[in-house]
Amino acid sequence: MLKGFFKTPKPYNEPVLTYAPGTTERNALKAALADARSKQLDIPMYIGGEKVYSDKKVALRPPHDHQHILGHFSQGNKDHIKQAIDAALKAKAQWENLAWEQRAAIFLKAAELLAGPYRAKINAATMLGQSKNAYQAEIDSACELIDFLRFNVTYMTEIYSQQVDSAKGIWNRIEQRPLEGFVFALTPFNFTAIAGNLPTSAAMMGNVVVWKPANTQIYAANVIMEVLREAGLPAGVINLVYVSGPDAGDVIFKHPDFAGIHFTGSTEVFQNIWKEIGNNIHLYKTYPRIVGETGGKDFVVVHPSADAKAAAVGLVRGAFEYQGQKCSAASRAYVPKSLWPEIKESMQKDISSFKIGPTEDFENFVNAVIDEKSFDKLAKYIDNAKNDPSVEIIAGGTYDKSKGYFIHPTVIVAKDPKYVTMCEELFGPVLTIYVYEDAKFEETLELVDTTSIYALTGAIFAQDRYAVEQATTKLRNAAGNFYINDKPTGAVVGQQPFGGARGSGTNDKAGSMINLLRWVSPRTIKETFDPPKDYRYPFMDKE
Repeated sequence: MLKGFFKTPKPYNEPVLTYAPGTTERNALKAALADARSKQLDIPMYIGGEKVYSDKKVALRPPHDHQHILGHFSQGNKDHIKQAIDAALKAKAQWENLAWEQRAAIFLKAAELLAGPYRAKINAATMLGQSKNAYQAEIDSACELIDFLRFNVTYMTEIYSQQVDSAKGIWNRIEQRPLEGFVFALTPFNFTAIAGNLPTSAAMMGNVVVWKPANTQIYAANVIMEVLREAGLPAGVINLVYVSGPDAGDVIFKHPDFAGIHFTGSTEVFQNIWKEIGNNIHLYKTYPRIVGETGGKDFVVVHPSADAKAAAVGLVRGAFEYQGQKCSAASRAYVPKSLWPEIKESMQKDISSFKIGPTEDFENFVNAVIDEKSFDKLAKYIDNAKNDPSVEIIAGGTYDKSKGYFIHPTVIVAKDPKYVTMCEELFGPVLTIYVYEDAKFEETLELVDTTSIYALTGAIFAQDRYAVEQATTKLRNAAGNFYINDKPTGAVVGQQPFGGARGSGTNDKAGSMINLLRWVSPRTIKETFDPPKDYRYPFMDKE
C-alpha cells in the first residue's frame, strides 16, 4: 500500500458547452445522435462484471418518436437480484480494503472520460432516451455527473481528514468504515446525473451497490456503466439490474445484509419503502441508512416590488425547461395583482414563441414528456381545468401523442389558491398561478407554507429587501433550496447542495459532503501509550 497524505486535484464545475451552430461539440453531438438512431442495441444487465442477458426483451423508444426503437434491454427477475447481491458481497472485502486514493482515481478517470470521449455519447443517449434537448442534456448527463464525481472525491478526502484531538499520553483516531452490507441505489428517469451519482457516491466510500434504474433511463444508464468499466471499476462493486420494483423489494428488503438505500423518486414509493424497511428491521444485521429525495410542489412568490420581466422569465424557464419534469420545477406561483398584466403578457409572448418537437432538432425548446402514462395523467388534469369555471387556461392547454408524448406548456390561473393543481405534484409542463391582492403579501406567504406537503425548492422575486427577508424567514421550512430573484431549478454541485425536507425527502444534500457521510460508519480508536499498572486512584490514598 502506498504511503502519504495524498492531495486530490482541486474540483471545478465542468464548463457548459454552447452547442451553437458551427461548434465542434454540436457536430459531434449530431453525429452521435445519428449513430444512435441508426442501430438497435441489445442492452445487458451488469452483474459481477459480467454482461447478463435474459430471454425477456423490452423495447426502448424515444418519448418524442415512440414508433422508433433504440434497442431492447433484458428484463430481469428475482434470481438476477439475488445474483447481484451475491456479486456485491463477494466484491466487498477487496473493494473496501482498497486504498482510498485508488478508489478516487477510478472516479476521477470516469469524470475525464465523460468530459472527453464519452460526452457526445452520454448526451445523445439522454436526448433520445429521456427526450431532453441538447442544453438540458449537457447540464445534466455531462456537466452535473462530471461535477458529482470530481467534487465527491474531494468530499471523501475531507471526511477522512476530520480527526479529533488527543490528550497527553493518548492518540485518538476516527476511522470511517463502509457500511456493513450492500447499498441499494434506486434511481429516476429525469436526471442521468442523479442516476450516476446515487450508486457511485456510495461506492466511492467503499460500499458495494445493487443499482436499479428507471426503465425509461436504461438507455443512458448503460453508457454510465460503460464509462465506469473503462475507468477501471472492479467487478461486482456496482451491479446494474433491470427488474420490477416489487421483485427488487421482495428480495432486497428481506436480506440480512441490506445496509442502506439511496433513492430518488416519488414520495409515495419512498414512504412505502420506509414502511417495509421498518417492518423488516429485525432481519437486518444493522440499522439501514435511508436516504431519499422525493417529490416537490415548488413555488415562486412574486412581490409587488419585483422586476416583472425577470419574474416572467423565471416562471417560464423554471416551469417548462425539460417539460417541467424536474423535482425542482416551478409548479405553483403567487403573483401580485399590480404586476399580473405585465407578467401575463410577457409569459404568453414567450410561450407562444416556443418550438416544440423532437430533440434532434436543436431549435426545439420543448420536447416530449417521458411516457404515455405521464402524458395521459397530464392530459386529464388539463381537460379538467378546461371544464372548471373556477380556473382559466391562458397558455397552452393542447396535447398530442400521435408521434410523441407532447404536452404544450400550459398556464392555469386559479381563483382558489387550494385548487388541485396548486396542491398536487403533476411532474409536467403545467404551471398554476394564483393572483393575490398586493396588500396580502404576508397572508400569501402563509398560503405558500401550508398548501403543499412538499418542501423541496422555492423562490422569491422582489427588489424590496425587507420583503426578501420576510419571505426567507417565513418560508424557511418550505424549501430545502431557496432562490432569491432566480428560478427554483438548476442547483450546481459544490455551490447549491440539493435536497428538501417534509414530504420531499431526508434532505441529505446531494452534491455535498453531507450526503457522503451517510455512506460511512465511524469508528473511534483510542490508543494509550503508557497504560496504568494499578487500579487504585490517588484519591484513595490514606491521609
